[in-house]
Amino acid sequence: MTDRSFAVTLFGATGFTGGLAAHYLADHAPRGTRWAIAGRNKSKLDAVRRSLEGTPCPPSAVLEADASNAGAMLEVARASRVIASTVGPYVQYGMPVVRAAVAGGADYVDITGEPAFVAQTIDDLDADARREKVRVVSCCGFDSIPHDLGAQLCVETLCARGGEGQPMRVEGFVRSRGTFSGGTWHSAIGAFSQLRKSMPKTPRDASSSRRARGIAPRIRWVRELGSWAMPLPTIDPTIVLRSARALDAYGPDFSYGHYARVKQLPTVLASAVAVGSIVALAQLGPTRALLLRVKQPGDGPTAEQRHRSWFEVTMIGSAGSAKATITVRGGDPGYDETAKMISESALCLALDRDRLPDRYGVLTTAVAMGPVLRERLVKAGIRFDVA
Repeated sequence: MTDRSFAVTLFGATGFTGGLAAHYLADHAPRGTRWAIAGRNKSKLDAVRRSLEGTPCPPSAVLEADASNAGAMLEVARASRVIASTVGPYVQYGMPVVRAAVAGGADYVDITGEPAFVAQTIDDLDADARREKVRVVSCCGFDSIPHDLGAQLCVETLCARGGEGQPMRVEGFVRSRGTFSGGTWHSAIGAFSQLRKSMPKTPRDASSSRRARGIAPRIRWVRELGSWAMPLPTIDPTIVLRSARALDAYGPDFSYGHYARVKQLPTVLASAVAVGSIVALAQLGPTRALLLRVKQPGDGPTAEQRHRSWFEVTMIGSAGSAKATITVRGGDPGYDETAKMISESALCLALDRDRLPDRYGVLTTAVAMGPVLRERLVKAGIRFDVA
């Protein structure tokens, strides 16, 4: 890939999160890195490029390409080491971009949290990506980097403390403060409407001699955290378990549970009712349309709102007598930190290739990049604390 024109090409720079990612790349990519922004609306892309003039590493080019034009998309992919896509809802708009990346031999990252989209990429593109030695890595934002890399660090710590080769149990507890954009709302409603479309029942990265399974969800009090734990129906546990199936370090029998961390029981009950109601309404076309009108794509929180936002993901793990607690902390989870995460993931695939394992196909962040990406994120200000 050394002869390609661009290290990274960013699709979606005219959207809310994509614009934040463009600014992050312009401010933090190594000076001299050639990267591009791409999409169908050249005038809007030109405006983004002008807004980045004077930054340490502005985009080198604007590439006009409509996702529905397979030929144009293939040209972009062939010019790029990595395609980074922030264009959602992904189940609606994402497949042409990832298909072009695989066909053009470019690695690919996105920030989806939509199980149906990830399932489709595995079913349709995993074999092609393996053959072409391409890495397709979805969920490179708050869904699911803190959880996937946090669980991986927990496993590494348990192994170092004598738990290697033993059954492992890890549970993730999430708390955060933040708001959400119209694009995130639309993606969430789309994901809720397709909950029946589960991930493939037999993951292609599974090993017949090892087991990785979810812990049965239940609401309970967690003494170590002084909080209630409420099962969290996101894509994150699926991603963690995919990593566990693919990596021998997770041991012969790995189990994972995923929860929201809540202080008061009434809040737990109210949240459960609210989420359940939204999921139910998302199943029917007319009520789903009403939900989608709550926020429009492109709307997002202000800089001041994002500045007040934060997240904390705590992983509590055990393997035999070995114990470990990992806490991943950062700022605004849905936007500032997600833009940072996808940007650092793209730069990792583009610039750190000689340090990455020789694994290809539709992968998780832990499988594709693991400690190399974690090192980047720590330098970028996301904390991974070990206790």
